[in-house]
Amino acid sequence: MFTTRPTLQGTFGMVSTTHWLASQSAMAVLEDGGNAYDAAVAAGFVLHVVEPHLNGPAGEVPILLAPADGPVRVLCGQGPAPAGASVVHYTSLGLDLVPGTGPLAAAVPGAFDAWMLLLRDHGSKSLAEVLRYAVGYAEHGHPAVERIGETVETVRELFETEWTSSAELYLPGGRSVAPGGLLRNRPLAATWRRLIAEAEAAAAGREAQIDDRASGGARGWSATSSGC
Repeated sequence: MFTTRPTLQGTFGMVSTTHWLASQSAMAVLEDGGNAYDAAVAAGFVLHVVEPHLNGPAGEVPILLAPADGPVRVLCGQGPAPAGASVVHYTSLGLDLVPGTGPLAAAVPGAFDAWMLLLRDHGSKSLAEVLRYAVGYAEHGHPAVERIGETVETVRELFETEWTSSAELYLPGGRSVAPGGLLRNRPLAATWRRLIAEAEAAAAGREAQIDDRASGGARGWSATSSGC
């Protein structure tokens, strides 16, 4: 049947994500000798930068691992509720529902540890190698997709009154970022650079560096490799 989209085929590898820059970054990892898990981690962190209205390092990520020569497994990066988020606590604040935004609505972040667990146990690249694409786009900028500005506008009041540091980034001069406009997130780039530098200073090996940054030296993993 006729179609305006070609049938995609290849003999080396293939990547599909919701944003072309993430797909491009993941493909670059494959072409540089990385495996599919390295590519997935690189793509995930680029998506944190280029689609901030959909996901982020403080969010969640359920991951399906389907190797050609092994069983399908689930890596659960779903953030649990904080220990203090009880019915009694919320009702003591005069609430009958969990708020939709803000600290009281937040789960314990699961995405970062899940990506690190995937990289440590199944990848082959270092932390610096997989994060460099996200760092680059956060530092030097990327064309903003249309929905970023639209999403910010729906919560403009919260940005202006509560999330003021985010307003500086996403509402420069009081205006939301226009579609196609260059969007930078230099504080995030600085965070990743610091994370890489501290990992490399703390340990010599790839796995040890990942463990050091993901666990903070003592906290341990919040992600598990069991069913979600």
